[in-house]
Amino acid sequence: MDYIHRVKRLSKVLKSTSVKQDADAAVALLLKNANEGFRTLLVKRVENPFDPWSGQMAFPGGKRSSEDKSLWHTIVRETLEETNINLQDRCRLLGAMTALTSTQKPELKILPFVVLLEHEPSIKLNKRELERFVWYSLEKLFLNATTVKFDFGEFPAYVVGDNIVWGLTYRILQNFKKLET
Repeated sequence: MDYIHRVKRLSKVLKSTSVKQDADAAVALLLKNANEGFRTLLVKRVENPFDPWSGQMAFPGGKRSSEDKSLWHTIVRETLEETNINLQDRCRLLGAMTALTSTQKPELKILPFVVLLEHEPSIKLNKRELERFVWYSLEKLFLNATTVKFDFGEFPAYVVGDNIVWGLTYRILQNFKKLET
């Protein structure tokens, strides 16, 4: 399926952002067109003993603040704060996925937004929160599905080089993969 048809299909299968979304936080699954299909941006969180996702690969995002008019405002603010990408400039919101409950914090529901970047963004990471970023081809990422063992258990994951994508980010990517097929 070519790029234009993929974008149209995603716009149809994703939820409208005007629908009431019951969530406390949001993340941005950012897409950009590449020769091999879509690429998505993943960031590595800094090690922080107070962060339940410390050191993990993740999507930009965070908790809704009282000043945010909606979860869309949350993700625009958080993405700008963390990566310097302005989602209101040359980006197209394709829609929202289903909110997921965090395993680390079961009381927290996270809503993934799918956003198409129509330019090459200049990324400047907030070094207090993020240590690095990488653009992954979704097709190549999906080919690297495996399981990883930690001291606390074994989990499904995508492993590319020394980057392990597991937990909530893995679950969001799995749900996105189902939307694409």
